[in-house]
Amino acid sequence: MRLNVTFAIAPIMMMLCATASGQNYPTHEIRVICGLPAGSGGDIVTRFYADQLSKLAGKPVIVENRAGMIMSAGAEAVAKAPPDGYTILITSVTSSHAANVFNFTKLPYDPVKDFAPIAMLQQSYFILLVRPEAPWKNVNELTQAMRSKGEKGSYGYGAPPALASAELYKARKGLKTEGIAYKTSLQSLSEMASGVLDFQFFDSNAGTGLLESGKLRGLAITTAKRIAGVDLPTMAEAAEIEEFDIAPVWGALAPARTPAPIIGKLEGWFMQINQLEATRRFLSITHAAQRAGDAKALADFIPKEIEKWRELSKLANIQPQ
Repeated sequence: MRLNVTFAIAPIMMMLCATASGQNYPTHEIRVICGLPAGSGGDIVTRFYADQLSKLAGKPVIVENRAGMIMSAGAEAVAKAPPDGYTILITSVTSSHAANVFNFTKLPYDPVKDFAPIAMLQQSYFILLVRPEAPWKNVNELTQAMRSKGEKGSYGYGAPPALASAELYKARKGLKTEGIAYKTSLQSLSEMASGVLDFQFFDSNAGTGLLESGKLRGLAITTAKRIAGVDLPTMAEAAEIEEFDIAPVWGALAPARTPAPIIGKLEGWFMQINQLEATRRFLSITHAAQRAGDAKALADFIPKEIEKWRELSKLANIQPQ
């Protein structure tokens, strides 16, 4: 009988310990993993939210860049980290948890089972950019030029949505343009300037600055509807591809089995961050949209996004690596 009582008490003690750890959390610095290189558009997003989290948590929040496998190296690091709330992931879940399921033959983590969702943060988009002196002034002219170039045409990409955007464009317009991978889209700028690359889809965080500075010229955006303040047509309009709607969603996640009280604290802090005036200003500057949501909203979103990208990958004829 004593043995049975001991076994009955054990789960209760574990729950009490988890609650206590949640009440005291955090006691030291938190590490936030970014799956893109320092200075990239995704790094800028991650560092903004990490800085705001530090202010609310009252402890240092250190950003660690783990670039590789188009954002999957960072996700893997968090999936395998101790589930104690001191290692979290801020990522484009559209890339690391949905698109990469179909970009790679096998991911080193399960995008659903290996993570504890915390909160949804924002939604971005991609901009089709060409060099300023390029002779094509719109998407139709670019399409005709790429048809003439055939396999000699080329584009760059540094993230799954950029790859999918280009491949969907190619598939629907019958192009044979070659794709060249980069760790981040910014690494392709010299090739863009020299004309080695004919076009590229840049994420809005980096692309907006390049567009406004005149370093590159914009032709279209990847969202289904036009965005206020952005004087560019959608790819659905410009390329006459009705199903074109690629707008990555960002979120925060922890390793699976992170205690619920800790997830609750993190969720509350990120929900506060989503409502800050500083966040509204940041989103305005980067032309991103707020996509606030709690842990349940993110948990519900990821499987739906995986199914969306299953279909999108088929439409874009993406072959897993």
